[in-house]
Amino acid sequence: KSGIPASELREHLFMLRDSDATRHLFEVSAGLDSLVLGEGQILAQVKQVVRNGQNSGGLGKNIDRMFKDAITAGKRVRCETNISAGAVSVSSAAVELAMMKLPKSECLSARMLLIGAGKMGKLVVKHLIAKGCKKVVVVNRSVERVDAIRQEMKDIEIVYRPLTEMYEAAAEADVVFTSTASESLLFTKEHAEALPPISLAVGGVRLFVDISVPRNVGACVSEVEHARVYNVDDLKEVVEANKEDRVRKAMEAQTIITQELKRFEAWRDSLETVPTIKKLRSYADRIRASELEKCLQKIGEDNLNKKMRRSIEELSTGIVNKLLHGPLQHLRCDGSDSRTLDETLENMHALNRMFNLDTEKAVLEQKIKAKVEKTQS
Repeated sequence: KSGIPASELREHLFMLRDSDATRHLFEVSAGLDSLVLGEGQILAQVKQVVRNGQNSGGLGKNIDRMFKDAITAGKRVRCETNISAGAVSVSSAAVELAMMKLPKSECLSARMLLIGAGKMGKLVVKHLIAKGCKKVVVVNRSVERVDAIRQEMKDIEIVYRPLTEMYEAAAEADVVFTSTASESLLFTKEHAEALPPISLAVGGVRLFVDISVPRNVGACVSEVEHARVYNVDDLKEVVEANKEDRVRKAMEAQTIITQELKRFEAWRDSLETVPTIKKLRSYADRIRASELEKCLQKIGEDNLNKKMRRSIEELSTGIVNKLLHGPLQHLRCDGSDSRTLDETLENMHALNRMFNLDTEKAVLEQKIKAKVEKTQS
């Protein structure tokens, strides 16, 4: 679409395949690939991908199951590791960063401005409340979203200013959080230079905390003597503040992800023997139906009522199901090791030979052998 040659673009991309790709998706869903460990909004975004794929018919059986299992893994990680405690979203880390940069004695008296009342902006207000802030000015295109936040969050005074008054509001703020979908910069060096100086009591520097992608505040704003810009990349400072705890939680999360990966791969591997399972069940059902018909003819239709006929049919079905239970259990791969996969392959061949099922053995053998070789390597 851009016209950039593939060779030039390729060096800036990475590609994962098979289990590596699956693990990456699970880690993304769990928030392990986010700048802020355990960041919760990514899980909602993964769910949205699933909805979009389902609505467009773009998800096949395997991919649909893979995404659903990834979401399950993400939920388990958040519930079982407490990974979401503390600054676990871009919004919460943004608030913590601002508090770190302000003088401790003036944190709660600093004038807070939020530009953008979307989901991220709403979370900024929520975390400001958690820090004890009592007032925030919110600039937004429309008042409806701001009113909705007011209704939900009663512990803070929210002052609405329309987008046309953004620069006037910034002139009266010590900390400016930006969280809009604007494709162009809202604040440049020129804008920052035009703003009045900040009181020395709050550090004498106006803080711009930009959590927007693309950015709302130009990096050049930091060139202004009494202004500093912090963006998503700078949130690493907050993340590093609790590195040891993050590493421990990440290790716990990886254990859960490995469990969920094995579960998904076991389900996927079991699909390889589905043709043999279907053929074997169909073969048994044909025999059952044929023998049942012979039995009913010998007894005679006049000698049977509906209850007796149903009982005989249930008896034949029960016998077949019990006889098939063992063989079918040995046709299901659990994906745990190469020995199990080897045994599954042998069982599949044996059943094909014994019952002349005539499934596509060569195709199935090739797939399962590939799994064996990958596990052994």
